[in-house]
Amino acid sequence: MKQKEILLFGASGQIGRNLIRKLTQNNYKIIAVTRNIHRAGYILKTQANPGYLELVEIKNFNIDKIEELMNRCSICINLIGILFEKKKDHFKSIHTDLPNLLAQAANKINLDKFIHISALGIEDAIDSKYAKSKIEGEKKIIKNFSNSIILKPSIIYSVDDNFTTRFMKLLSILPIMPLYYSGNTKFTPIHVSDIVNIIYKMVESKNKNIILECIGPETLSFKEIIKILLNSIEKKRLLIPFPTPLAKLSAKLLQLLPQPLLTEDQLKLLKYDNIKSGKYKNNFDLGLDAKKKFSNEIVKYSYNWKSGGQYSKINNIIKVK
Repeated sequence: MKQKEILLFGASGQIGRNLIRKLTQNNYKIIAVTRNIHRAGYILKTQANPGYLELVEIKNFNIDKIEELMNRCSICINLIGILFEKKKDHFKSIHTDLPNLLAQAANKINLDKFIHISALGIEDAIDSKYAKSKIEGEKKIIKNFSNSIILKPSIIYSVDDNFTTRFMKLLSILPIMPLYYSGNTKFTPIHVSDIVNIIYKMVESKNKNIILECIGPETLSFKEIIKILLNSIEKKRLLIPFPTPLAKLSAKLLQLLPQPLLTEDQLKLLKYDNIKSGKYKNNFDLGLDAKKKFSNEIVKYSYNWKSGGQYSKINNIIKVK
């Protein structure tokens, strides 16, 4: 059987690594674009069988090289996203300009399908730079390439995430846990294996020109999520609602860390629920059920942050340079 080739951006993230395994197991060859082939190679070469993964280094997203690679493929998948800005990575360049470039190239090459990962719950967050950049990226894709699939997932979690693992680190050492906006913000967390299955189904299906919200089987408030994490690491902590001025001050300080625990922009996002909007179809509407429940999956890797676990010590939480 002839291999089918897919061009993949963002291969080294938690979704990318799991998606590579899923696709290569089903006879897809992945051309993974990276800005650092040595670092990415160390992470990714164990994720696929020999002959099913090709790593290509592209700096500054060279359009000529991207078009050359697209000519070899029928599908392009973009998983690239950032949670906070760095010196070289800005929300606009990553979430707006790159999707725009890829959509234009896909249209020029006449690609069969372009699958893009955006985010859920961003339409109302007009005061967030992250949300604005994601929304603009979606608009650029819709304008430039009709055969596009935009997936809008809620919080994606797994042992490799930057959400549950970060909070378990905090909860393992801090005597109190601040609750921003009283912990009432709602989420529909989806396990990485479920979002990977949805992406795979989009690859295999005839669906084109669709926006799909991707949600897990449960709706949980931020406070409920924290309680589940506490229970899973067998800790008791005082949960204290933070007034908005104090929350803003804490975010201003925490974003100064090399790997920010919270930024001012993320605090703005926390005001808005991260649940299905009703504006678009969701994965359940298409029969693509997300079956894994948050509390059931967390216990599979939370032992690392229990007393005596390898990540329970304070020197493992933050490495200040």
